[in-house]
Amino acid sequence: MNWITKIIKAGEKIKTAIHKRASKEEIAKSDWTSCCKGPILKKDLEKNLWVCPDCNKHHRIKPSQRFDILFGKNNYEIFKTPVPKDDPLEWTDSKSYKDRLKSARKKTGLNCSMVVASGSINNIKITAVASDFDFMGASIGAAEGEAFLYAAQHAIENHQPLLVVTQGGGMKMQESLISLSQMTRTTLAINEVKAAGLPYIVLLSDPTAGGITASYAMLGSLILAEPGALVAFAGSRVIQGTVKEELPDGFQKSEYVQKTGFVDLIVNRQETASKIGSLLSILLKKNSDISAEENETSENTQQFSKVAS
Repeated sequence: MNWITKIIKAGEKIKTAIHKRASKEEIAKSDWTSCCKGPILKKDLEKNLWVCPDCNKHHRIKPSQRFDILFGKNNYEIFKTPVPKDDPLEWTDSKSYKDRLKSARKKTGLNCSMVVASGSINNIKITAVASDFDFMGASIGAAEGEAFLYAAQHAIENHQPLLVVTQGGGMKMQESLISLSQMTRTTLAINEVKAAGLPYIVLLSDPTAGGITASYAMLGSLILAEPGALVAFAGSRVIQGTVKEELPDGFQKSEYVQKTGFVDLIVNRQETASKIGSLLSILLKKNSDISAEENETSENTQQFSKVAS
């Protein structure tokens, strides 16, 4: 072996050592995560509701963590939703759909990416839906559709507002048209909720994309969004390649989507429960201050009528 070969081999060893990365499982089990200034302890991030104190990045959270923030820790009921037959099309790509589902269930402890719960915000009982991105990117299939319909039915039967926290990359390609049909089914369910005189509130979280954006994410009586959340249908590179133009800064971020009229309010995670509680109080006329103001207005109107007559 000549000296050139030795140098090349030594360089390859150094290169391998530098680029060796921890597995996803090792990262998930670690006490650390990363953000704008590098490593940050997960427990410190958790204290701030998984929001970076420096850059205000709203990190993705699990449904249980979302419900803890909305209703108070463990102060809610989680429902078991129907689970249709797995892999109706017997789909296989690099691995079978059944194996993908098995891995996702083992990783998350869930049957599908959507979780339905009921709890109280500002003494108003509501039905809520949240998704887990770790379950196949929170993509939508028949099981998620059934969970959504269960939530809508529960809201109607118990006369509760329906809150949906959206998250996911779109519809499951492994279920083809079965998956796409969930766009129609969820839309029809939302119409029933609204027909019952109940508010349907949407909170867009990162990311909300594809068929999710094209269906239940944009049908809210009110549409809220977390700061910096990706809200899109197609990817920005696809759009830029189609229109042949440079896209604006922040394109498809929640702040830009608000400017274009698709989002009513950007809400920091720390204020989510209080903001939603206030909005529901107004919509349902259950806030005592609002009721008092309405009574006062009514009395003033009556007195004015007497004077005028």
